[in-house]
Amino acid sequence: MKADIIFKYFPQLSLVQQQQFEQLYDLYIHWNAQINVISRKDSELLYEHHVLHSLGIAKVIQFKPHTRLLDVGCGGGFPGIPLAILFPECSFHLVDSIGKKIKVVNEVATGIGLTNLTAQHERAEKIKNTYDFIISRAVTAFPEFYNWVRTKASKNNFNDLPNGILYLKGGDLKEEFGKFFYKAKFYNLQDYFEEPFFETKKVVYYPL
Repeated sequence: MKADIIFKYFPQLSLVQQQQFEQLYDLYIHWNAQINVISRKDSELLYEHHVLHSLGIAKVIQFKPHTRLLDVGCGGGFPGIPLAILFPECSFHLVDSIGKKIKVVNEVATGIGLTNLTAQHERAEKIKNTYDFIISRAVTAFPEFYNWVRTKASKNNFNDLPNGILYLKGGDLKEEFGKFFYKAKFYNLQDYFEEPFFETKKVVYYPL
């Protein structure tokens, strides 16, 4: 099975979760042919480069039930959809400024029966609600991202990390983060996943 790489690192999944992860491949191949949300060469590596990468956040924190998450610049649904499968008792709100990407998110979520996810065609700055965590996968340089979401964290902390940003990013980040570097915490995904793809990939946590 193409989803075996997910089951290797997340062996405790329920049968429903296993089936939802397995269904992602055909759905993404189908919708990606119509609306390009992942590069064609990446489609065969969907599980490693997109699904498992998204789940890197779950190696840093296990969200408690009723955690509310905002996925900013979700594209075709990463990291939000894999995390919504993994944490069915949490609620996920995915936003992207490109409407056709939100269509893919909705179609995939419906196709696998996700009930804990909503998706909205909107710019992050326009979102009025607050959330426990803001998650994203490298949509822009971190200082700009921080300005988009800095007012969107709830004051009510109940997870093992205080509410804030969880950002998937690669490469040398000291220069990009600038003044934010010393308050951020960096988790190397190669500490959790053995595939070479993850050698330079990180989860960045930044409290808000």
